[in-house]
Amino acid sequence: MALNSSSSLPSILSIFVLLLLVGGSAALGGRAGGWQPIKDVKAPEVQEIAKYAVAEHNSRAKTDLRYESVVRGETQVVAGTNYRLVIAARDGGVGKQYEAVVWVKPWQHFRNLTSFNLVQRA
Repeated sequence: MALNSSSSLPSILSIFVLLLLVGGSAALGGRAGGWQPIKDVKAPEVQEIAKYAVAEHNSRAKTDLRYESVVRGETQVVAGTNYRLVIAARDGGVGKQYEAVVWVKPWQHFRNLTSFNLVQRA
């Protein structure tokens, strides 16, 4: 069967793009762009990002929070990785928890604190 290059090219490209999307989604556990739990919140990379989040918040908000630990966290693959971390920190002598989102692009040595909020307890 001979292919007519002018009419087959769009179909071939469409199939190729579809395969890339399906394959990429499968490689990310079937949830491309979705939040995935961090298995080891004590990993050095996660600790470093959490400490950065507290230091950056302190710098921006002129506060003096003291980092304690990462309670839990999730990652999301974007153009880089978003880290959504619940961080235990001391505000004066009072222990509190904060949710921080940090966008990281390691190949560019880029980090940005996207949000940092007190976790409201029910």
